[in-house]
Amino acid sequence: QVQLVESGGGLVQAGGSLRLSCAASGLTFSTYTMGWFRQAPGKEREFVATISWSRGYTNYADSVKSRFTISRDNVKNEVYLQIDSLKPEDTAVYYCASSRFQLGSRDYEYNYWGQGTQVTVSS
Repeated sequence: QVQLVESGGGLVQAGGSLRLSCAASGLTFSTYTMGWFRQAPGKEREFVATISWSRGYTNYADSVKSRFTISRDNVKNEVYLQIDSLKPEDTAVYYCASSRFQLGSRDYEYNYWGQGTQVTVSS
């Protein structure tokens, strides 16, 4: 059974940083692209970042490109999202997901999803 479990969310002031983690089990982690999405209240889920299964190729949404960094550890079966210079508009539930598509940015390209971790940024 595939499980993706996010952690690291919380309440932080604007300008602060967070590091989200996603622990994967039940899949051959090193063969999956991993991605992060987010969903703000009243909005549709949106793509944030993705990282390829090997060589660490990355892709980011334009809105986060300069502040977010995705990385992965194929030994620990974990993917991370470092978020710097947090803004109130970054408030959302953040989800990690796995994909067989290289650097996909569409949610339908992802087959397994975690339950999400809440990030709240106060102004």
